[in-house]
Amino acid sequence: QVQLVESGGGLVQAGGSLRLSCAASGFTFSVNAIGWYRQAPGKQRELLAAISGGGSTNYVDSVKGRFTISRDNAKNTVYLQMNSLKPEDTAVYYCNTNPPLRVNFSYYWGQGTQVTVSS
Repeated sequence: QVQLVESGGGLVQAGGSLRLSCAASGFTFSVNAIGWYRQAPGKQRELLAAISGGGSTNYVDSVKGRFTISRDNAKNTVYLQMNSLKPEDTAVYYCNTNPPLRVNFSYYWGQGTQVTVSS
């Protein structure tokens, strides 16, 4: 059974840091590229950062230099270190494979973790 459990979100002041974690199960984690996505109110979900099974990383320009994605294949866990947070980073953050997992012909998403950055 596929499961993605995100944690580590919270309320932080602008300029602060948070570290998100995502525990994955039910699929072969180590061979899959994994991404962190976010969805702000009224906006579409967007892919922020991705890491390949071998550890290569990519970031969108808006988070480049501030966010760092990493993974621990032994723990089936992916992390997102977020520094220099801005109010516009406020969103629900999700992890998923890249592209996202499909279960029974529908995309699977975990519950996400809320990140709120106050100005």
